[in-house]
Amino acid sequence: MQDQLAAMAVFAEVVEAGSFSGAGRALGVSKSAVSKAVARLEDHLGTRLINRTTRKLSLTEAGRSFYEGCRRMLAEAEAAERAVTHLTDAPRGVLRVNAPMSFGVRHLSACLGAFMERWPELEIDLTLEDRRADLIAEGYDVAVRIGVMPDSSLIAKRLGPNPRIICAAPAYLERRGVPQRPEALSEHDCLLYHYQTSGDSWRLRARGGEGPGTGVRVRGRLKVNNGDSIREAALSGLGIAALPAFIVRDDIESGRLVPLLTDYDDVTDGGVYAVYPASRNLTPKVRVFIDFLLEHFTRHPYWRDGAV
Repeated sequence: MQDQLAAMAVFAEVVEAGSFSGAGRALGVSKSAVSKAVARLEDHLGTRLINRTTRKLSLTEAGRSFYEGCRRMLAEAEAAERAVTHLTDAPRGVLRVNAPMSFGVRHLSACLGAFMERWPELEIDLTLEDRRADLIAEGYDVAVRIGVMPDSSLIAKRLGPNPRIICAAPAYLERRGVPQRPEALSEHDCLLYHYQTSGDSWRLRARGGEGPGTGVRVRGRLKVNNGDSIREAALSGLGIAALPAFIVRDDIESGRLVPLLTDYDDVTDGGVYAVYPASRNLTPKVRVFIDFLLEHFTRHPYWRDGAV
């Protein structure tokens, strides 16, 4: 059993390194030793895990399934070891963080000073972008994600809700009228977001109701990859936007944007999450950052105040 567990760790390293030689360098052993360990594991399981070519490696269907199990096992082993040592391990080094542009600028960046003052041996390398980065492939320790979390091997901690508000500028509504039902959105110019998980479909449900709600296929002449840019377009009267409350709260309160269809809730709002790879499950630097985000945001997600 001990040999099998060691071979599973080697196999997981091959997958993450993308090659036998890369895994060997990471583990401090030869390429041939890595190859033999994986071959013995395949013999034991009675199935091929990796397709080998002269140019690259690719996982078989069995290999993909087995990798997820290996990664969970290793994460549990790492967590058990850290449970004994974390009290004496001070968070230090570089913490690589990925976050959406608008949330990062408006909310995350403002609280990093307090975090770094609390942990002076930690450095932050923060990347702000709206695309969903591959945390494992790109080497991020933790990310903030907005919306509905897809099934994945990442561990997600919910920081708060993400209510989206359907809204438009008064000038647009004077020109085109006010939609009274979700279906009417299809007759309007809507401002579209590149990375919306539901595509060009907005799903709304009567407030207090149950079920999947009504899905409306929206259209418009402008599609953007950033929420603040959509906000600016909405403010200029270009169309109707569906934006997180943390972006448009102040505009709603001031009247620069008018909330629409307020008897409905956006079913696709999802939440705000901190996510991290299971392979880096609660290292000291990740653990204290997750705890800080939970402390700062979860108790009272202030971006909801006065949103509608």
